[in-house]
Amino acid sequence: MTNPKIHRLGELQLKIMQALWDRPDATIAQVRAAVSPDASLAHSTIATMLRKMEARGLVKHRLLDRKFLYRALVREDVVARKMSEHFIERLFEGSLADMVSHLLKTQDISRQELERLEKLIAEQKRKL
Repeated sequence: MTNPKIHRLGELQLKIMQALWDRPDATIAQVRAAVSPDASLAHSTIATMLRKMEARGLVKHRLLDRKFLYRALVREDVVARKMSEHFIERLFEGSLADMVSHLLKTQDISRQELERLEKLIAEQKRKL
């Protein structure tokens, strides 16, 4: 069963998850180095956030040589899907077409990106 709150990751939580997807079984220090290379975040901040995320079922830890090693419990594609579904639902009332229309009207898009989108749409049509 997936956690319905997965899509509610804050910026720091998402960065921590990305660090754990890149490097499973990471120590707090390794997560901190990935999330805050300039060391602007304290070790305790990362440790606290990891504990909160573990309570939510997003990560788990195990003890190895007196160090906690953390691992993501949810896959990146699941989080991306949940977050994008939440975004589309909240901003565009669930309409993917409205979201794409908005992005096409408000964002600079190159011919190459537009051609790539057209190919993706054509591939999706063939699957229907």
